[in-house]
Amino acid sequence: MGGRAQNIKSGDPQVLRQRGVTIKSAREISNMREAGQVVASVIALLRKAVHPGVKTKELDLVAAQEIKRLGAKPAFLGYHGFPATICVSVNEEIVHGIPGSRVVKDGDLVKLDVGAIVDGLFGDAAVTVAAGTPVPGAAELMAVGEQSLVKGIEEVRPGARIGDIGFAVQKYAESHGYSVVREYVGHGIGRALHEEPQVPNYGVQGRGLQLREGMVLAIEPMVNIGTWQTRVLSDQWTVVTGDGSLSAHFEHTVFVGPNGPEVLTAPLLVQI
Repeated sequence: MGGRAQNIKSGDPQVLRQRGVTIKSAREISNMREAGQVVASVIALLRKAVHPGVKTKELDLVAAQEIKRLGAKPAFLGYHGFPATICVSVNEEIVHGIPGSRVVKDGDLVKLDVGAIVDGLFGDAAVTVAAGTPVPGAAELMAVGEQSLVKGIEEVRPGARIGDIGFAVQKYAESHGYSVVREYVGHGIGRALHEEPQVPNYGVQGRGLQLREGMVLAIEPMVNIGTWQTRVLSDQWTVVTGDGSLSAHFEHTVFVGPNGPEVLTAPLLVQI
C-alpha cells in the first residue's frame, strides 16, 4: 500500500533522513518472512480469481479467508479507516481502490495490493493482472511495470542509496515511454505498515539515505501510460491517473541483506 509523498525532493538527504529508520533483528526478519509468504499465498489465489464477471468485493473475500486460514491478520483493514482487507484498483485507478460491487469486465487491468501481519510484523506486495484479454497496450504496460520493480530491487544492497532505487525504476519506465507516479511512494516497513524511509520511484543516483543491512523496504513502482499526475476520488481513498490513462502497480517487501536483496513477498523467497 503506497504512502503519500511528504515534501520529497528527489535525492535530497535532508528529506530522506536517517531518523526513524529501524534496523530489524534476525527474529523480526524471520517473522517478516512468514508475513511475506502469507501475502504471496494470497496473491497467488487472487491471480486465479480475477476473471470477467467477478465483483471486486468477492476478491476481497478470497483474501480475507486466506489470511485468516494462514493464521495472520489483514494489514489494511481499519488502517486509517480503510474499510477492506485488500486494495483493488481497476484501469485508471492507481492504488487504494476500495473493493465493492464493481464487476470486473473483459480487458480490465486489476491491481491487487495485499498486506498481512504475523506476530506484529508486516508484509506488503502488489501485482497487476488482466481480466480476460488485455486491451491494446496493457500487456506492454504490465511488463514494463513489473520489470521496473525488478530494476529497483536490483539496486538494494548495503551502502547503496535510496536515490539509486528510484533512478533505476524511473529510467526503465521512462525509457519505454511511460511515466512514474511521484505523489505516492514506497516506504520502509516492519512493525508498522509505513515506516521511514520513503522510497520514491524517481531519484538521482548516489543521493538520498544510505541503505544498511537489516533495513526492510516496500518498493512499489506505479507506472502510467499517460501523465504521472494523480487525483483522489470522492471516497477519499481511490487514487486515479490525472488524465484517465491506464496504470500498473507492482510491489515487493525487500530485506537489505548482507549480500544484496531478499524478496520476502516472493514465492520461495527468490533472491534477485
